[in-house]
Amino acid sequence: QVQLVESGGGLVQAGGSLRLSCAASGRTFSNYAMAWFRQAPGKEREFVAAISGSGGRTVYADSIKGGRFTISRDNAKNTVYLQMNSLKPEDTAVYYCTVDTNPGVFLTTRTTAYDYWGQGTQVTVSS
Repeated sequence: QVQLVESGGGLVQAGGSLRLSCAASGRTFSNYAMAWFRQAPGKEREFVAAISGSGGRTVYADSIKGGRFTISRDNAKNTVYLQMNSLKPEDTAVYYCTVDTNPGVFLTTRTTAYDYWGQGTQVTVSS
């Protein structure tokens, strides 16, 4: 069982920045791939970014590519981060942290591959 607690969401103006954090329980955190997903009202949950256990590999959603968001992790703190810059109103969503406790060679963007989910943190970007 892995427990995930997100923090760092809030209300920000377009063009602003936020950093989300996700603290995970468990002694083998560095073995797990971690990811962020988001869900806007009336839409399906969508992949945002993922990072390997060592932090050496990352993958981003096509809608995020271009460097606006950066996923990172600190295995000493059992924490994964999502730095979000140049935020847009369409980034408004509940952001969820999740963990793949049995990762393969490649990072996955599929919701069903992830085992445990946090409660989510609201990000609202005003225009």
